[in-house]
Amino acid sequence: MALAIFDLDNTLLGGDSDFLWGRYLCENGIVDEDAYRRANEHYYQQYLEGSLDIYEFLAFVFKPLASHDMATLEGWRAAYLEQKIKPIMLPAAADLVEKHRSQGDTLLIITATNSFLTAPIAAMLGIEHLIATDPEMVDGRFTGRVAGKPSFQHGKVERLKHWLASRDDNLKDSVFYSDSHNDLPLLELVDMPVAVDPDPKLQSVAEQRGWKILSLR
Repeated sequence: MALAIFDLDNTLLGGDSDFLWGRYLCENGIVDEDAYRRANEHYYQQYLEGSLDIYEFLAFVFKPLASHDMATLEGWRAAYLEQKIKPIMLPAAADLVEKHRSQGDTLLIITATNSFLTAPIAAMLGIEHLIATDPEMVDGRFTGRVAGKPSFQHGKVERLKHWLASRDDNLKDSVFYSDSHNDLPLLELVDMPVAVDPDPKLQSVAEQRGWKILSLR
């Protein structure tokens, strides 16, 4: 079986799940709308530019998780999935996932977005395996800190290698689908890199290197 790896935001989804969580929090008065929106947009722009300090961003995005109990957070998450995520699920992405499933491939999402948000999204997509950035939890509550290595840029490679070692698996015939130049370290590692609705930097690299370019929009 080959390994089919998918980025999540702006790849399998027609938007960014982390950014939309911030929008949900703002729209529902859970955070100070003006301050949070400015910061959220600032970090998202840094992400697009490739200059994001992931630990600074995670301290920002994990603060609301640490400020509320799990039952409250899960209620908000359920509404967020219904209002923000279901509308950006792409039929062509579901078809792509199903194509790999029918071939007997192992399906894996690897995303920088935190596992609290992305675990149910992976389930909605029918993808069993997920590597995401994990928020630290102590005694049933989030602490606001990150647990382990964030799965961002080179961190995706590191986390994937640990995952493969735990399964005694390898990257033979592997494929990775991503929209972002932030994923170049992993795109360069797999046997078949695929640029999906790529950002301008990734578009340029993919054209120069003859990588497959695909649209799921």
